[in-house]
Amino acid sequence: MKKTFLSLAMLLLSLFSFVSIAQAEDNYLRVGMEAAYAPFNWTQDDDTNGAVPIEGTNQYANGYDVQIAKKIAEDMDKELLVVKTSWTGLIPALTSGKIDMIVAGMSPTEERKLEIAFSESYYTSEPVLVVASDGDYAGATSIEDFVGAKVTAQQGVWHVNLLTQLTDANMQTPMGDFSQMRQALLAGVIDAYISERPEAMTAEAANSKFKMLTLDPGFEVAESDAAIAVGMRKDDIRIVQVNETISKMTTDEQVALMDDMITKQPLEENDSEETPSFLSQMATILTKNWQQLLRGTGMTLLISIVGTIIGTIIGLLIGVYRTAPKASNRFLAGLQTLFGWLLNVYIEVFRGTPMIVQAMVIYYGTAQAFGLNIDRTLAAIFIVSINTGAYMSEIVRGGIFAVDKGQFEAATALGFTHGQTMGKIVLPQVIRNILPATGNEFVINIKDTSVLNVISVVELYFSGNTVATQTYQYFQTFSVIAIIYFVLTFTVTRILRYLEKRMDVDTYTTGANQMQIEEVPHV
Repeated sequence: MKKTFLSLAMLLLSLFSFVSIAQAEDNYLRVGMEAAYAPFNWTQDDDTNGAVPIEGTNQYANGYDVQIAKKIAEDMDKELLVVKTSWTGLIPALTSGKIDMIVAGMSPTEERKLEIAFSESYYTSEPVLVVASDGDYAGATSIEDFVGAKVTAQQGVWHVNLLTQLTDANMQTPMGDFSQMRQALLAGVIDAYISERPEAMTAEAANSKFKMLTLDPGFEVAESDAAIAVGMRKDDIRIVQVNETISKMTTDEQVALMDDMITKQPLEENDSEETPSFLSQMATILTKNWQQLLRGTGMTLLISIVGTIIGTIIGLLIGVYRTAPKASNRFLAGLQTLFGWLLNVYIEVFRGTPMIVQAMVIYYGTAQAFGLNIDRTLAAIFIVSINTGAYMSEIVRGGIFAVDKGQFEAATALGFTHGQTMGKIVLPQVIRNILPATGNEFVINIKDTSVLNVISVVELYFSGNTVATQTYQYFQTFSVIAIIYFVLTFTVTRILRYLEKRMDVDTYTTGANQMQIEEVPHV
């Protein structure tokens, strides 16, 4: 029991060592954006055209938002550092102190103003519709032309409110980001999506299958929706400096900067008159972006391997503890029962909630509630570890109960303690028996790391999505990503099958079989 408690304590200390107090004031201005919404912001592999580093990666961000953020950073005598975050994670990242401000084409809607403060506008947006160039609505000129059309917009963006103005259209469920909407449009799942002029111009220039429509009559837009502003925490007094920087730019200068960024965004060019085959496009994507995809794959493997190992250790420790006999001392027995209840709460909570929710709560919630600043990679490992531990604890418990009861009785008869029984007799059999389930958890973890992009972890899916937004070849890019995931999971499965075969060999012998009886010669 003492060894078990000591092991649990050491494990908890090692896990909580991931947590560090919020970083001291430094010379960086951390700005959050998707880095996947050209021409406002995008990801590239070098620092050309004034691109700036993306935190935690070897890549750079550029675009209209980045250039505005650079001006703000210069006036604050700070060095700009972009924190690449999914759209849904931007406001939690800001309110929890993970970033200093949001410069991501965000409009100061009334709903957002309840959570954060906004600067003066640094660009005025114009809503348009993007349709398939060869579709039924390519010739539409007004809102009335979209009767029965399947139209959508980005979730959490003011564009969603414009859907109601398409009174006779078939409004679709809002989608997570522009990448999803472009895929849906190419696949024919939707007929159009609401966008902004710069993004629509980019889509049209990058892929001839997209067409931008400026309608007359068009959408009625509130001034607070059309404006794009810098998001900041409500108690951040630096908003005065931000407004001073923005006020230095005239409307003509804003338009000129946007036009310049449109010409500098990285678009895939195809000089051949013939359209390459699907496999050729996949090969090109892999050839040009293999380093970015390799980094994402490495991050996915790191998180899933370490998370699975730590989670399995947690599961083994909990399994051993929950099968331990009650202490004879009444006080210790009460503490044992209380700790058992806490373990039950932990298991039920982490088995009953999605990992994406756990990631948001642990990474952003702890920072906002307690001022703790956890490194995103260590936070990801921590999240996967405790999530895996909750599942593995039940798997281990079942493996322990699967061991014949007579072995426990025999160990007790020989004077073994509970720890000795577990360590020398039970756990070796349990580990062998739960190996298939452990392998299954490993495979699940490889795939589930894709949800960690909400806390800015640039894993395989996030890297692939970035490539897709740059190339506008969504099906080809995600086919490459699917193959990489399959190779990872297939390889892991085969390795574990090999280990199972090596371990699944009974070498038990009886004492009689080990005795050599010498023949006694006849006298």
